[in-house]
Amino acid sequence: MTGSGKSSAAGAYAEATGLPEFSVDDDIGWHPGWEQRDAEEQRALGAAIVAQDRWVLDSAYGGWRDLVLARAELVVALDYPRWLSLCRLIRRTVRRIVTSQVVCNGNRETMARLFSKDSVVRWHFQSFARKRRIIRDMEAEPNSPRVVVFRRPKDLETWMAGVATGVSRAKSL
Repeated sequence: MTGSGKSSAAGAYAEATGLPEFSVDDDIGWHPGWEQRDAEEQRALGAAIVAQDRWVLDSAYGGWRDLVLARAELVVALDYPRWLSLCRLIRRTVRRIVTSQVVCNGNRETMARLFSKDSVVRWHFQSFARKRRIIRDMEAEPNSPRVVVFRRPKDLETWMAGVATGVSRAKSL
């Protein structure tokens, strides 16, 4: 879900496991100037990433999600309540606006963008139900890779602590 913390979770997982991490927005989705890459270019970039032996992606756009699911061993989904992901999204967006933080490929969020037709908050409302359906469909699909769904941040934190512990144990053997 937009604003749930997917990128942070992917980063933490990649760090704990030593797997290379890729950002969908940075590496696949956007050019500078908030120009979205065309669908063919996105699909080619996504295919190149998932053709590697090891990788962590923080999301997968619908136009090339099939490539990811065909090669993924694990899908971690954050299916938090709308109010939680929306609060996180608004807090993150306001912080980025105030600090002029670069978010992807030199792009910055602005007050004008926040209230535009391309607003990330607007996108949250437009995509929330569809993304929830996608998560539930992946859970139910017997041919999907393993899907682990977290509905509370605390459950993700507990799981991530176990991942870090398991990796540390494996390295010491």
